[in-house]
Amino acid sequence: MIIRVFIALLLFPLTISFSPHREGTSHRYVAFTFDDLPSTHKNGKYVIEHITEKLTNHNVPAIGFVNERKLYRNDKPDKEQISLLDLWLNKNLDLGNHSYSHISIDEVKLDAYKADVLLGEKITKRLLHERGKELTYYRHTQLRTGPTLEIKTDLEKFLKEHGYIIAPVTMDNNDYIFANIYERAKAKNDTAMMKNIGSEYIKYMESIAKHFEQLSMDFLGYEIKQTLLLHANSLNADYLDQLIQMFKDRNYEFISLDEALKDPAYQLKDVPVKKGLSWLHRWMLAKGLEMNEEPTEPKAISELNKTYK
Repeated sequence: MIIRVFIALLLFPLTISFSPHREGTSHRYVAFTFDDLPSTHKNGKYVIEHITEKLTNHNVPAIGFVNERKLYRNDKPDKEQISLLDLWLNKNLDLGNHSYSHISIDEVKLDAYKADVLLGEKITKRLLHERGKELTYYRHTQLRTGPTLEIKTDLEKFLKEHGYIIAPVTMDNNDYIFANIYERAKAKNDTAMMKNIGSEYIKYMESIAKHFEQLSMDFLGYEIKQTLLLHANSLNADYLDQLIQMFKDRNYEFISLDEALKDPAYQLKDVPVKKGLSWLHRWMLAKGLEMNEEPTEPKAISELNKTYK
């Protein structure tokens, strides 16, 4: 009897780690991550102020990945842009490296890509050190990890040697397409269009959440601690309350990237791919399985992105 109890206690943590989500429970978890800080457009102050305020109000931890080229003006550090990262950090949010110039690993030599990674850490690392923190995470640009296994392996070795942990994404999406239209509408003060795009965006993001919840169940047998990709833009600055509420309605708890990566699934092998993909897809491909790609934006949104000026 004692031996059986002891064995049960040993197995209990594994049961918890892989227990599937059931409707009505709180077994869903997501880490919010934002790419292209300070902003994808020229309104960084507005974007950072509103995103940080809403994350703080909802007690949502988050990490932002910085393109440091945006922190310079005429090849000199821009104090105003850098102050936006200070604002982010002062809200107890984390920062990571997203390269200096958002360079594509598929279009340059590996040495040039590595140099861009190191150039992209200088200011961010200093700001973190001033707060007793370390620059830990690197997010691949365009979610491209390398066009070949050799390049991918070489880059992973380089990142590890420089103290980086790769920041994966499981909930990939096309928020930037909605954001591009929204930015144009905002510039024209087209409030009706802004409201329409915002509403369609939240519905689209719920379809993304549902897709990757089910994909995780089908592939892993449980719902992984998800990592959500967002971008630092006006759309997310204005609609973050609604986005967070959508996740709350789906019984999500908000966790840090550190906490998400404790999920054992993130130790699975992935493979090089020709485009940015969710790590759930990469793990499936590594096991010889076919992808089940996420929903794309509605056709009407795609057409608007082409025609709305």
